[in-house]
Order: sequence, then structure tokens, then C-alpha cells
Amino acid sequence: MSSRLRVLRQQNRLSLDALAEQVGVTKSYLSKVERGLSEPSISTALKLAHALQVDVGRLFSDEVEPELVTVVRAGERTPIAAGAGPGAPHYEGIATGLSGKRMVPFLMYPPTDATGSPFKSHPGEEFFFVHAGTVELEFPERTVELGPGDSVYFNSALPHRCRSTGPEPAHVLVVIHDDEAGSGGRVPSLP
Repeated sequence: MSSRLRVLRQQNRLSLDALAEQVGVTKSYLSKVERGLSEPSISTALKLAHALQVDVGRLFSDEVEPELVTVVRAGERTPIAAGAGPGAPHYEGIATGLSGKRMVPFLMYPPTDATGSPFKSHPGEEFFFVHAGTVELEFPERTVELGPGDSVYFNSALPHRCRSTGPEPAHVLVVIHDDEAGSGGRVPSLP
């Protein structure tokens, strides 16, 4: 139960203090439960399950929860936000079935012409990894050229847009991490 409780608490973005207060126990007692030094009573376990919005059985299960480890095979990606016409951008979601995540990973197939695409910006940070092809990542004051294996990490509040520049369509892994403090803990929406 110890590691499971810690993971569920962190998934719910609760501090030890906050969870202890909700359950009506001390922070030190809850810390001991998380470290496996103490076993909670049935009453406390029920309160913990209620506070963490899970079935009490999940607190005691030894199995790895499917939502704690999510594998997405290449053919299982979720098509999202496809553009119209040939050469238009389209995206495939990765781990879309996982709730409560702090990062939004997806594959982007950028358009060949970005002049019609507006610059986008949002709170948080963004990571691009070029898997195949070549791209230009354009910022208002700077353009970065990237090839296979290249990556870039940037503050996503900076307006940006991307286009494929080579003869083959580019494949880019994009991971967005929202600024939790500036967004109320919500992950950003996909492009």
C-alpha cells in the first residue's frame, strides 16, 4: 500500500499535509503509512480511498494500475486535429486514455507551408524531437532548422509555428508541459 498511496496522492496533486487534513490524521502518521512503517485501520483506509477518489481495493492491490503505465503501440495512436488537404498538418495523440497527466505527448506531421498557420503560444514548456524529415521551427525573432535526431526545448509562451522543409514529410514528437501554477493544474489543449 505504501508506494501505491504515495503515487495516488501525487496523481491527485495533494501534499502530505493536505491529504492528512482531509482524512483527519497527522502528517507524520500519513508519512509512516506511505513509507510502510504503519498500517491504516479500515476506517482510515476508507477515508484515504474517498479522499483520493479510488476504490479502497486499489490501495491494497499489488498489481500495477493500467493508468500508471500506459503503452501505446504505433497503430494505436489517436488521430486528432487533422488539417484539410495534402500537406496540411495533422496530429496523433499518445497516451490520450491516461487521465491526470501533466504532460501532453503527441506526434506532429507539420505542414509544408506555415505562412497560413498562425503563431501559437500557451503557458508552460514544450519539447520537440524530430524523428524523421527536416523542419523549421519559427519564432517571431528567430528560426531554428532541425533534422532527424535534433531536439529543442523552449518556453511555449513564446509564439511559435513549425513547417516541414524536406522532400519527405517530417515526423515530430512534441511534449507539452503546462505551467501548473499558472493554469490551475490543467494540461494544455492540443494544437
